[in-house]
Amino acid sequence: MISVTENCKLAKSAVPYLSALTTEDKNDMLRIASEALIDQADFILAQNKADLENNQEKPKHILDRLALNTDRIKGMSDGLVKLIELPDPVGEVVEQWTNHAGLLLKKVRVPFGVIGIIYEARPNVTADAIGLCMKTSNAVVLRGSKDAINSNKAIVKVITDALMRNGYKSDFIQLVEDLSHESSQELMTARGLIDVLIPRGSAKLINAVVTKSTVPVIETGTGNCHAYIHSSADPAMAETIILNGKLRRPSVCNALESLLVDEDVAEKILPRVLTSLRKNGVEIRGCEKTCRIFPDCVKATEEDYYTEYLDLIISCKVVKDYHEAIAHINKYGSGHSETIISSDAAAEAEFMKFVDSAAVYHNASTAFTDGFEFGLGAEMGISTQKLHARGPLGLKELTSTKYCIYGNGQIRK
Repeated sequence: MISVTENCKLAKSAVPYLSALTTEDKNDMLRIASEALIDQADFILAQNKADLENNQEKPKHILDRLALNTDRIKGMSDGLVKLIELPDPVGEVVEQWTNHAGLLLKKVRVPFGVIGIIYEARPNVTADAIGLCMKTSNAVVLRGSKDAINSNKAIVKVITDALMRNGYKSDFIQLVEDLSHESSQELMTARGLIDVLIPRGSAKLINAVVTKSTVPVIETGTGNCHAYIHSSADPAMAETIILNGKLRRPSVCNALESLLVDEDVAEKILPRVLTSLRKNGVEIRGCEKTCRIFPDCVKATEEDYYTEYLDLIISCKVVKDYHEAIAHINKYGSGHSETIISSDAAAEAEFMKFVDSAAVYHNASTAFTDGFEFGLGAEMGISTQKLHARGPLGLKELTSTKYCIYGNGQIRK
């Protein structure tokens, strides 16, 4: 087992190789990787089974994130195919102009170089990260969690072996197998070897990386996502959107965690929506008004409004109007995804303008905050910060830019 520093050095040394690859080369590599995942699905599933058996004591949402099946492996493979179909961002001229001195300036997309990923549980991130970095000509250093070590090793082996069989190098894909606390610290301080670091996982993990890293970080935040039912909302639409947002997959970051409803319609809409949630096993944690209208709930605490449950639990609060709803979301939310259910144009416009989140919806489920659903293909996560990138981290978000300046002998006076 090599050191983290050695992983980083190997990835760094592969950058010139990646830079020399054409779009056709990279698409061929993605095709090879996608086919290998399907061909070796039984091997990957066997290793994933070992991970699941080693983590039976973990909460349900962790096991759901950890588990692979035939459909999820096909989803990983399809994600790589989708990247083939998308334009190569590397070399794209973002803008160009001629300045006062007659210099032609071109702002061009370029790779970061080496991207480090620190992530928990989800082995599909391994394939997504490899594919995204492959298409953007970035080397990648993967540092997954102990929970998924067998799955991650299997996915990396399947892809790297397939690439080498087909004449491509694979050193640009590095998996850190040293899962000690010291190894994560080593990766977070590998300035000069790692160009950017992306954490994916719990709030605890993300906060640790943001506060301790000396490498620039793109923060993928937690998802305390809200649905706000305005007084003009269609009750049937509200019920459908909220059930989808909460129940489709409770353990993911775009799942609905908090529900707000105007007091003018609370007694009409809340019993309908909350009854449907309870029938599907969702625990309701409500404010005093919610508990009075719908007694089958638990009194919410202040902490509940801040919490990303990743489970069949939802907080609920009755608000005066959309102004209070916006203020509540901006105070308690994590800046991920929020939706307003409304037929009032003024309320919708105010919500869209003033809610400070990466994705703000009108009459749609927060479950759509996903690279595939946005048409971006696989994504490295959902960025909730404001510098460099916000929202799904797709291909363009995994590049930087540089200026290429063309002259014919100009000098500055």
